Amino acid sequence: MTTEQDEQAQAGTVEGQGPVEIDEEMARHLANKREELFEKFEIRDEFPPEVVEEAEERSENIEAQIEAEVDERRDLREMTTWTTDPIDAQDFDDAISIEVRDDEYVLWVHIADVTHYVTPDTAMWEEARERANTVYLPAYTMHMLPPVLAETVCSLVANEDRLAHTVEMHLDKEDLGYEEIDIYKSVIRSDARLTYTECETILDEPEAADDLLEDTDVDLAEKCQDVWELADSMHQQRKEEGSLVLNPARDRAHTIIEECMLKANKAVTHELMWDRGVEAMYRVHPQPSPEEWDEALQEIQDLNGVSIPGEAWDDPRKAVNATLEDAPGRQLDKIQRAVMFVMPRAKYMSDPFGGHHALNFEIYGHFTSPIRRLSDLINHWIVYTNDVPDDLPALCEHASDKQKDAEQCEREYKQFLEEVGLDAHAVNNRGLEVVDDEE
Repeated sequence: MTTEQDEQAQAGTVEGQGPVEIDEEMARHLANKREELFEKFEIRDEFPPEVVEEAEERSENIEAQIEAEVDERRDLREMTTWTTDPIDAQDFDDAISIEVRDDEYVLWVHIADVTHYVTPDTAMWEEARERANTVYLPAYTMHMLPPVLAETVCSLVANEDRLAHTVEMHLDKEDLGYEEIDIYKSVIRSDARLTYTECETILDEPEAADDLLEDTDVDLAEKCQDVWELADSMHQQRKEEGSLVLNPARDRAHTIIEECMLKANKAVTHELMWDRGVEAMYRVHPQPSPEEWDEALQEIQDLNGVSIPGEAWDDPRKAVNATLEDAPGRQLDKIQRAVMFVMPRAKYMSDPFGGHHALNFEIYGHFTSPIRRLSDLINHWIVYTNDVPDDLPALCEHASDKQKDAEQCEREYKQFLEEVGLDAHAVNNRGLEVVDDEE
């Protein structure tokens, strides 16, 4: 990183110093690069007029629409509920609630009910099928759904009633297993939109929650502590059971969201496969060959200051977990790269029984991000209606391909930002502002 780029990265965040400034010539340069990449990866930047019109029609009289739905749904608006996302998040797919009872945890994961607005008979559905995901570039987003839906109507914004698809999980306090899973349509009202930093602050300083709430009676600080204790237990259990954890230093806020979403996704997968026996868009992650794992572990063992515990060699995932916890910080990236180099790509499949190797889950699927992923949107529809698309295998292949294209597009755009003297991390965190050359 150059000195100029380092200054950009250190100059603060959106909350602090503000956006990275560029001139009009640089803005045109970036726009031309984006257009080139969109053409290369066949990424749609504009929505067809009929899709925009349809989205606007579906977005009229939202309060009346929600009120008309209340009697047909579970009304959870009095439950303490909140979202936790990056500071620059534009759409809020998921919110959480929790209760700690004598013999169980009850965890609610509320997901935006996109299928109330986007159904198979709409142009929006067809457009979402084609796009397959939201593409996030630093300071530029191509939504899967029209922004009026993605950023407002479907998004679980704070202090507004919203339609949700709730996964209610009753978890045994001893083994954290599912005692009961209930999936249903609901109406919720998020009490707070937390950033990851704000969540960390509340865990350290509970009184900080009062400054973020309109309703001072909401027990947000206590709930954050409760869900952190549950998430930490779920995280430790996953590691003990052989789930690969490549980022051992992840903060508490990220751990909370990751573990709650994994638990909800796994619960929905359980419902779809074991209780209903239906096809869906499952997430399958093949395992490397034994030779590939041996190669990766030997590369890790050869790093200066790194040693794989002898008792861990028999299970490569546990070996990596144990090594990352004790390895010098300067070697973490090299260990992660060695593992990722031998890992096959995860993909969507209608048959789940390849399992998810990295997570060490027998079956797994996505449900918690229907605003930005086609797989989740399709799975919401299947959970609600039991109606499986006829072309599901082709949809799985298409979604896998589009995800790969989106990731490559993001990599190439970030590389281009670095080439023209902009720090991609700073741009991603703080955004861009075009300033007049004469100022």
